[in-house]
Amino acid sequence: MSTHLEKAQRVVVKIGSALLTDAETGKLNRTWLQALVEDVARMRARGQEMMIVSSGAIALGRRALKLAPGKLKLEESQAAAAVGQIGLAHAFQEILSAYGFSCAQILLTLEDTEERRRYLNARSTINTLLKLGAVPVINENDTVATTEIRYGDNDRLAARVASMVSADCLVLLSDVDGLYTAPPHLPGAKHLPEVAEITPEIEAMAGDAASIYSRGGMKTKIAAARIATEGGARMAIANGRSLHPLKAIEEGARCTWFAAHSTPFAARKRWISGSLKSLGTITIDNGAVKALMGGRSLLPAGVTAIEGEFGRGDAVSVHDAEGHEIARGLSAYASDDARTIMGHSSHEIEELLGYSGRAEMIHRDDLVLKKP
Repeated sequence: MSTHLEKAQRVVVKIGSALLTDAETGKLNRTWLQALVEDVARMRARGQEMMIVSSGAIALGRRALKLAPGKLKLEESQAAAAVGQIGLAHAFQEILSAYGFSCAQILLTLEDTEERRRYLNARSTINTLLKLGAVPVINENDTVATTEIRYGDNDRLAARVASMVSADCLVLLSDVDGLYTAPPHLPGAKHLPEVAEITPEIEAMAGDAASIYSRGGMKTKIAAARIATEGGARMAIANGRSLHPLKAIEEGARCTWFAAHSTPFAARKRWISGSLKSLGTITIDNGAVKALMGGRSLLPAGVTAIEGEFGRGDAVSVHDAEGHEIARGLSAYASDDARTIMGHSSHEIEELLGYSGRAEMIHRDDLVLKKP
């Protein structure tokens, strides 16, 4: 099962606060972070794309602000995050740059992964960073988030990011080495090395909100596993306390793997085809039909008519000249802009709209052909 991580092409690694900060002093655990980045560098060297979802900003910030121990008020958590995020980003930048990698900071809330236009912007930015060789370091935008801080620890955010960018592997590093049939301190609790499906029985093993697993614990990890696996990613829950935790997983360290239900590509296509309501219709000419059937994107030049009102990122139906629906996809342009550029070559877009948009009306990755 260690080969799950080695074979993955696009990997999201989530780091818990307990790993990044020292419980006694509240300082950054720099030695551990250095070892993790060495793992990331090794995986990058063999061609894997790596992203890091990091907690820790609040923990670091509360120390800098000398906030009293114990539960923080929401506004105190937000203030601590604002201060701690600077130190956290600086540490990642400094250590990653030593290995020749550019470090990119991205702050997201769960809403950014749910609202479609914000989702598309975040997805596009992360994909571009990966293409340019950077390592995105993603954190919850705690300075403006409210619900997330209460439910916290970035497990579900990491799963949403993995699904959003079509990652095929998500690793949750924390202070537990996987899922047990009962809390591991109880007699008879058995470790589960692999979970094929998240059943009610599996969810029950995570405990309720009052258990020792709550607040960034096993309950949120199971919720994350459901999101990630439905998006086509395998997910591992692993103990990250030792140095080089990713290398340890590859070498067979105990963890729990959750099986993916499909590939990320298939999951995304299924989402576009069946989960989104079409808000408009784009009619195309025969040349464009042929191009789509050949696996190409839809360019503005092949569009002959547009009906309905829709925004960038909304789902639209694609019809041929006879009115048959041949595809469904996510429009790269709002309906008004789409009408302005339809029938024109892609190189005319900037002149027509006043800005340089995408060359495609619908990119092939955002397009699903209908079966005849």
